[in-house]
Amino acid sequence: MAGGYGRYRALIFTAMFVGYTLYYFNRKTFSFVMPAVMAEVPLGKDELGLITSSQSAAYAISKFVSGVLSDRLSARWLFSSGLLLVGLVNVLFSWSSSVAAFAGLWFLNGLAQGLGWPPCGKILRKWFEPSQFGTWWAILSTSMNLAGGLGPIVAALVSLHYDWRMTLSFSGFICVVVSFVCLVLIKNEPSDVGLPNIEQGPKKGKKGSSSENSTLTELLLSPYLWVLSTGYLVVFGVKTCCTDWGQLFLIQERGQSMLVGSSYMSALEIGGLVGSIAAGYLSDRAVARVGLSNYGNPRHTLLLSMMAGMCVSMFLFRVTVTGNSPKENHFWTVALQPLADLTGLKEHEARCPSFFYVLVLSCKVAHVVYTA
Repeated sequence: MAGGYGRYRALIFTAMFVGYTLYYFNRKTFSFVMPAVMAEVPLGKDELGLITSSQSAAYAISKFVSGVLSDRLSARWLFSSGLLLVGLVNVLFSWSSSVAAFAGLWFLNGLAQGLGWPPCGKILRKWFEPSQFGTWWAILSTSMNLAGGLGPIVAALVSLHYDWRMTLSFSGFICVVVSFVCLVLIKNEPSDVGLPNIEQGPKKGKKGSSSENSTLTELLLSPYLWVLSTGYLVVFGVKTCCTDWGQLFLIQERGQSMLVGSSYMSALEIGGLVGSIAAGYLSDRAVARVGLSNYGNPRHTLLLSMMAGMCVSMFLFRVTVTGNSPKENHFWTVALQPLADLTGLKEHEARCPSFFYVLVLSCKVAHVVYTA
């Protein structure tokens, strides 16, 4: 029996990991090929803002709707359908040339993107024990770091031989193919393949209350929901600002080189990958030790500590990186310059990777603990 669970878990998790890697890569394809697009199609800052903002607005709407739908419809169909739509939109985008078409199609891309993440959470909860969920959720979230880290490199390599239109068409075509593979491999719950469903275990709450008896009204009136939602808004806002505007800030406002900007983006992705896994492991240990409750969660202590770390790292980034910071030095020196400036360490003393992780883990850890 355990072997049956293990085989299906491996297949389902691999399919979701590859699928969501493609989700995220095709969410950022416009950013990856933006210089090439601007060289062919005259686009100003207003037009670029319209295109990228249209996707963000659609993604926010779709993610909420997808969360509701995933409770009522097949999660594997939602996940696979969204990936199929993302691929088709990227192909259509590669055939377009006007700002209106770009914005409209990227809005549709955002709507399709929202169908990816909520079904992942539902499927993972059906296939893994509560004490395992955080770890596997964190590992799955590293698919975004993989796509974000390798995406620019892949796009640059492809652009050496093909134009931006071929790059988008090729990535979209891969999404279409993988969407059908995901539909075949992913199963909603163990009972779909003849295995007993996994008991999630009772939650500790007030006497006479249980999670099964909870209503939507009680959920919406819960202060925990609104506190966590507000906190997640802050974390996700910081994450978005760092990934979308951090590189531009370093180059234009701090006079740094392209090397420093690229190193900054790599630092975010590497730190995010390690932070995701650390968050999942530590939060699962907390759940295994204390247990779940309807009122509070043992993951919250880790969450608050990582949010504090995020505030410190953002402060260091804001006040210590200047035009006098190194522009062509070793990668670790570039990434760790804020800490070196603050503590008085010499450049060669600031190259230790352990310091680097302290600065860049916090935002991603907080993000993973919130969503877990």
